[in-house]
Amino acid sequence: MEQTPVTGSTGTQPGDVQETAVRAQANESSSGTAVSVQAGGEPNPNGDMTPPPYVYALGRIEPRFSRLAVEKEFAQATGRAETAGLTDRQTLHRVLSQGQNRYLARQLCWVLTIEGLETYILRPRDPADYAQLIEALRPAPSPLDVDVVIGLRGPIAPPELCNGLMVPIVAFDQLYAFDREALVKAIPRPEKMSAKQFESAAGELFERILQMADNAGATDEDRAWNYLAVRCKEIYHKAAEEFGRDFSLTGIEAFPSRLSVTRRIVDCIFAYTNRNTDFTEKFFVRCDVTEEFPFLVTKLSPYYDR
Repeated sequence: MEQTPVTGSTGTQPGDVQETAVRAQANESSSGTAVSVQAGGEPNPNGDMTPPPYVYALGRIEPRFSRLAVEKEFAQATGRAETAGLTDRQTLHRVLSQGQNRYLARQLCWVLTIEGLETYILRPRDPADYAQLIEALRPAPSPLDVDVVIGLRGPIAPPELCNGLMVPIVAFDQLYAFDREALVKAIPRPEKMSAKQFESAAGELFERILQMADNAGATDEDRAWNYLAVRCKEIYHKAAEEFGRDFSLTGIEAFPSRLSVTRRIVDCIFAYTNRNTDFTEKFFVRCDVTEEFPFLVTKLSPYYDR
């Protein structure tokens, strides 16, 4: 799980990403081109280089009509398609999935909402990845659906880009979609644990991570938590083990590691408290978030307060 996404990805691997600043140029939405990203250093007021504005966010992708003319054009395309018996959502998916209507996908405004809030406007760095946005548009959406977006954050969108919506633009390199049930089932279950017990424990831990306040996937800590939520099976195994020992998950926190010298490393800590004795145990993992794609530095280990 640590090295394999739950489902497919865009297949765009940027290699050794060294960007230290992103200037996502919001082209005229009629152009349908991908967001350009400019590499290079940009010093902050202290003279240091600003950290790259990477994003690793969990939310829901929704399409919006950027202008009235696009909405009318979509209505004409719908009139030419076979949509009898389909819901509005199924109709939207069918029309955009047809090859002759792919131009409409480039005209739409794709928004990532997090906890119900419009957080980012998504634009692919590779125009071919509009197909991934269409795949994220589920014909039968569920409250349990989750979309993962990995990319670089740019400036606030101008009002004309997305019908007045002014939120940051994210030029994404990778995105994939799953539902929470599929995520839990994809995690290898410990041999001595029932499927029902493990799925309940893993589902609760995933919910706790998602509900952490202000998690827009933009800070080092947010990116580390979101990466762990979808790529680290050990934290789910430990949660199930601790629940089985009559411990409650009483806290999760993250802060820069003391090892953060040349790289940005985050310590993510889980606290479990015995329901009878109030004795607390802590465990942690170190996650490297220096570049666009986070990865584990250490496995889950006991944590001792200093």
